[in-house]
Amino acid sequence: MVKQRIGVIGLGSMGNGMCQSLLRGGFEVFGTDLGVPQRQAAEAIGVTLVDSIAQLCQQTEIILLSLPTAQHVKQVIVGDDGILQSAQPSTLVIDTSTSEPDVTRGLAEQLASQGHALLDAPVSGGPSGAAAGTMVMVIGGKEADLQRAMPFIEALSAKAVHLGPSGSGHAAKLINNLLCAAHLVTTAEAVALGQKAGLDPAKLLEGLNAGSGRSAVSEVNFPRWILNNGFDSGFTMQLMRKDVRLAEKLCRDLELELPLSEQVAKIWAASEPTIPDQDDFNCIVKTTGLET
Repeated sequence: MVKQRIGVIGLGSMGNGMCQSLLRGGFEVFGTDLGVPQRQAAEAIGVTLVDSIAQLCQQTEIILLSLPTAQHVKQVIVGDDGILQSAQPSTLVIDTSTSEPDVTRGLAEQLASQGHALLDAPVSGGPSGAAAGTMVMVIGGKEADLQRAMPFIEALSAKAVHLGPSGSGHAAKLINNLLCAAHLVTTAEAVALGQKAGLDPAKLLEGLNAGSGRSAVSEVNFPRWILNNGFDSGFTMQLMRKDVRLAEKLCRDLELELPLSEQVAKIWAASEPTIPDQDDFNCIVKTTGLET
């Protein structure tokens, strides 16, 4: 039986992990990236490398994006030598990046005008979830396009939720990351309070995680990356600051006043002079008085 083919643009830690899951799922994976180390790492796991987006389009009409920002996504789709210039008929683009809903809607319209389709399908779960195929995907786009993408989505995720038309997935992901950013701050403050009250942080979290105060941050981030001073989740301060800014922009665009969210955004912005962009995003807890 001929293997289904998929192309991946962006072979960083998330893209590489997704390639692992797709290969394990029995798909033939073609990939491209500007970075030499990323290309080498992808080739080592069995990805067939190509040198350009045009060459990628020659191999498949299903293309997955794993890119840093909305501007990168826009350049790859409609920029010079982008997907629109070389796509096979009825190409489906699956954008797993954390992007901007309004940009996504515009790109979906441009692709649709040429007979193509776009799903915004941002992911949660980090590089380890990408490699294990256990990510959560929140998806925007047409139902028919989602059904076409399902074999690939099932290989990548443990849970996929279709929220509505184009842009819905990216809106949901920004909301998710805003909550995660807030939970990191509030949980760190709670543990700092516990420390001052003479409580052992690990024992305190064990109790909190059995009660109503728990979150993914208290259940996963703290034991895996914070209490052990690991700070090596694979997701950076720069990326989370970007996502918090985008969530803040979404609030403004929708003319919402959300005081707590505004305070969370201020905390993350204020950390920039003291916590470098390349540091792990869990390092935000160091601004709260938590002793690690």
